[in-house]
Formats: sequence, structure tokens, C-alpha cells
Amino acid sequence: MILTYKIKHNKDFSSELKKAHQIAEVALRTGTQTTADVKQYGLKSIIANQVLREYARNRKIKRVGNVNLIAPSQGISVKEHKIRVPSLKLEIPYQFPDNFKKINQIEFDSVYAYISVSVEAPKAIKPKGFVGVDLNTTGHIAVVGNPDSGKVLKLGKEALHIHNKYKSIRKKCQKNGKFGILKRIRNREQRKIRDLNHKISNKIVETAKDNQYGIKLEKLEGIRNNRKHRKNFNFALNGWSFYQLQQFIEYKAKLCGIPVAYVEPKYTSQECSRCGNIGTRQGKEFVCQSCGHFDHADVNASFNIAKRDGIGQFSTDRDVLKGSTDTPRGATLRTKETPNQEEPHPFQWWEDVRYVKAIS
Repeated sequence: MILTYKIKHNKDFSSELKKAHQIAEVALRTGTQTTADVKQYGLKSIIANQVLREYARNRKIKRVGNVNLIAPSQGISVKEHKIRVPSLKLEIPYQFPDNFKKINQIEFDSVYAYISVSVEAPKAIKPKGFVGVDLNTTGHIAVVGNPDSGKVLKLGKEALHIHNKYKSIRKKCQKNGKFGILKRIRNREQRKIRDLNHKISNKIVETAKDNQYGIKLEKLEGIRNNRKHRKNFNFALNGWSFYQLQQFIEYKAKLCGIPVAYVEPKYTSQECSRCGNIGTRQGKEFVCQSCGHFDHADVNASFNIAKRDGIGQFSTDRDVLKGSTDTPRGATLRTKETPNQEEPHPFQWWEDVRYVKAIS
């Protein structure tokens, strides 16, 4: 299982990054993978070799963009809670758990070090049952339902407000011709949504862990390919990072040995969670004409998801088959907070570090 941590390295690598960019251009132009061909640039061979391998082997790259420095495992040592990279004359203290088996690599940009480590995944527990998680584009973006106890947890109501807020800001900037700040606005919005997804996934996994339950999610692949959506709904759908939230839930569940399964999403919000017949949904209201059951549509859907048979596998497991698994995605130190929910619940675990990517 691979985790990636993101920490500040507090060192000026502008000279090394410039040299790496020049080497990448040579690799792209000539296809060379020999460090002797680029020794004139003065970058340590163990770092230069990683740049050459990346840009000479990948035929899909047409031009050189931002080039980072990559230190492989053989050029890294760990001692007394400090990571040493001799080729870059760097020593980084770290605060994340030291239960990793090895450091696979470290990637450096101008500000951060992305540390990829391998950890032992715990054996999955035998769950007493499953909670269902209904993901939405409006209202609460995650509704967690336990059909055995009838308890419901609603999370992330502020997500649509965040999207609408930044959509309005972007419109004003475009109207006033301030195109230079659009990228900063977009990045700020993505960081806020990512932070919210971390808090929501933490809460969902915490709930399952406390009750010794597994987690069931809808298999939502291809949801954006459906063209039968209203214009305002398309905006909410395309700004919705449900895949990211699913990934966060998956790897955090794996770290706790909690099984995660996927179910078919068809009729989860229209089927009655009590009698199984198809009812009527209008907005957030669900009514079953067969048994008279009346419920919040998202709550009803979460109960249906929990009851259905699981299919498929971890989406992160499927991604392993598609290509590299060691690309850093970032992890930051976090504060102690809880997302929007109906009943306050203390945030008790994973307080120190935010894990970002985990792959078996």
C-alpha cells in the first residue's frame, strides 16, 4: 500500500529545477537516457537519470512543462525522524507515522517535497453490516445511512455554496477582464473542495470503524456521459469531485481494515427501502405508493445502497493496472475539525497527517 505525504522542504531549488528543465528538453529532443550526455549541466547523476527516464521514455509528451526533481529510494536514508537526500544536500524532519516499510521516492518542486512510502495494509475486518453512502450534487453531498439502526449522517452541505461562490467570482473577473487571477481562483476552489472531501471521508470511515461496519458506495462511472441534464445541474455535476471523495474513503478505510464495496446505482433513489417497490421522488422527497413510506430521498437511497449486494473492486486497485502508482498527489498537516452534520461528533483519529493516495 502506497501513501504520499506533502511537506515543505524550505530550500531554494531554483538552480536545480532550471538544470532539470534543460535536461528534460535534451531528453525530449534526442531521446537519450545516458547521464553522460547531460553532465555539462551539473545536476547530480542520480537526479538527472530520473528526468531522462521520464522524458525520453514517454512518447506522449510533446513539450516540456514544469519539471520536478525526483530522488529514488537508493538515494534516500532515514535516521532519527529525519530524511536525508545527499544528492541535494537536504535533510527533512518529518512528523508523519514512521510505520512505513520503505521510502519509494521523493519528488521536489519549488516549495514541497512529495514523499512516497510503502506501508503494510491491515487485514480487513469481518463487518457486522454495512453503511450506505449516497453521493449528491445538491444539498448534502454525502448521506450515510445505517439500515440496521436507522441512524443517518448528513455531510458536506456547504460544497454547492463553495462552487456557486467561486462561479460568481469568476464571472466578475471575466467581465472586468481580470483573466490573470482566474487560475488562482480555480486553484483556491479546488483546495477548499479537497479539504472538505478529506473531512467528509474521515467522518465516514470513523463512523464505520466505531461500529465495525463496512462501507458501500454507488458505482458512478460514466455519470457525466449522460446528456439528459439541465444546464444548472450540469454545472453542479461537472464541479463535483465525487471520484476524489471515493478515493479518500477507500484508502482511509483500507488503513483501518474496513471493507469497501460498490453497488449498481440504478433506482437507488426511486426504490423503497422498506418494501422494495418503485416509488415517486420529487426533489428531496420520496413517497412509496405501495406501503406509504415517506422519507428524505437521499436517506432512502443510502439505506438501499447499504442493503444491495456489492460488486466491483476498489477504484484505486483498478488504477494500478492503468499505469504508474508512484505519482505524488499531496498530503498536508491538518487541523482538528468536523464537517457539517446533523449531530456533532468528536473528531478522534488521523488528526496529525492527511494521507492523500493509497494504492495496494
